[in-house]
Amino acid sequence: MRRLIFIGVIVAIVAACSSGKKDQSQLTSKLADQLKVLVDSTNAQAKLPRSWTPEKGYRMIGKYDWCSGFPAGMYWYMYELSQDNYWKEVATRSTLKLDGLQHYTKTHDLGFMVFCSYGNAYRLTGDEAYKEFVIEAAESLASRFNPVTGAIRSWDWGKWQFPVIIDNMMNLEMLFWASKVSGDNRFRDIAVTHANTTLEHHFREDMSSYHVVSYDTITGDVERKQTHQGYSDESAWARGQSWGLYGYVVCYRETGDPKYLKAAEDIAAYIIPNLPEDLVPYWDYNDPKIPNVKRDASAGALLASAFYELGTMVEDGQRYFDLADQLVESLSSPEYLAEGGANGGFLLKHCVGHLPGNSEIDVPLNYADYYYLEALKRKQDLKK
Repeated sequence: MRRLIFIGVIVAIVAACSSGKKDQSQLTSKLADQLKVLVDSTNAQAKLPRSWTPEKGYRMIGKYDWCSGFPAGMYWYMYELSQDNYWKEVATRSTLKLDGLQHYTKTHDLGFMVFCSYGNAYRLTGDEAYKEFVIEAAESLASRFNPVTGAIRSWDWGKWQFPVIIDNMMNLEMLFWASKVSGDNRFRDIAVTHANTTLEHHFREDMSSYHVVSYDTITGDVERKQTHQGYSDESAWARGQSWGLYGYVVCYRETGDPKYLKAAEDIAAYIIPNLPEDLVPYWDYNDPKIPNVKRDASAGALLASAFYELGTMVEDGQRYFDLADQLVESLSSPEYLAEGGANGGFLLKHCVGHLPGNSEIDVPLNYADYYYLEALKRKQDLKK
C-alpha cells in the first residue's frame, strides 16, 4: 500500500510538472503570435516601436530615445523562451538599428538602450562584437559620473543643477557587468557609489522613494527633492518604486553587500501592502482617488521580475515567488494581456507613462512587455 501511495505521489508531481510546461508553452506560443503582429507592422522601418493607440497608431522612435533598446530585448527574450530562430533574426535586426549608441554620452539611459539589446544579444550568441559594444557603452555612461555629487547625472534639461532619478538605478547593471568582463574596477566603483548616494538621499523613512533628487555641483549637497512623474512631490510614483526595488536587487546580486538586500526587502515591504487585490499597481500609491485611478502594468511587470530574483536571495523566498506568480497570472489574464492582434501587437495593456504630462496614459509600452517577458523567463528558470 505504501509503495502504491508513493508511486501515486510521483505520478501526480510528474503530471503537475508536465501540465506547467504545457501551460508555459501555450502561453509562449500565444505571445509569439501577438508579437508577430508588432513585428510585421514595424520591423521593416528604421525606427522602433515604443507604444500604440487606436487613434494615432504606432509611436515610433529613433535610437536616441530612452526606450530604443526594449524592442530588441523583447525579441531576444522571445527567442530564449521559444527557441525559434525567427525571433533571433528579428532581434538581431532590431539590435543593429542601435549602432552608434556605444559612443553616446548625452543620456544616463544607456543601460536600458544598450544592455537590454546588445547585452542580451551577447548573452545568447556569444558574439564578441556585442560584448565590445556594451563595454564601450559603459565607458560612455561612466562619463556622466560626478565625484562631487557621488552620482551619475540623469537629465541634461530642466531647472535642476544635477538631477538624479530613481530610474537610474536600472542602468547600474551594465556597469557591474562591464567591470567583470573588462577587469576595469572603475565601472563597479561608480555603480556602488551611485547606489550608496541614492540609498542615502532618495528614500523616505518608510522606504518609499522620491523620483528626482537634484544635487549642488559645488558642495554635493541635496538642493531639491521631488516626484516629477507622480501625483505629488511627496507621493510614491509606482514605477519609481519598482525601479528602486529592481535596482537594489541587482546591486545585492553583484556585490553581496547585505545593505542592498535590506534596502530591497524594505522597499518591497513598503510596496506590498499598497498593492490592490490583483497586485497590478495603481499608477501612484498615494493618489487620493484610489481605487478609481489608472493601473500601471509596467510597474507590475517590473515587480514580478524583481520578486522572482529577490526570492532566490532570502531563506523565505517562497513569499516573493508567490507574489511574482500572482502578478504574472494577473498580467497574463484578459484584463491586461492583449490577443488576437489587438493593442498594435504589443502584449500588455493598461500602462501609464507620464500621467501629469498627459503622455502615454492607459496604453501599451515596450518596456512593460520587456520586463513581462523577463519575468516569464525567470519563472521558467525557477521551474527547471
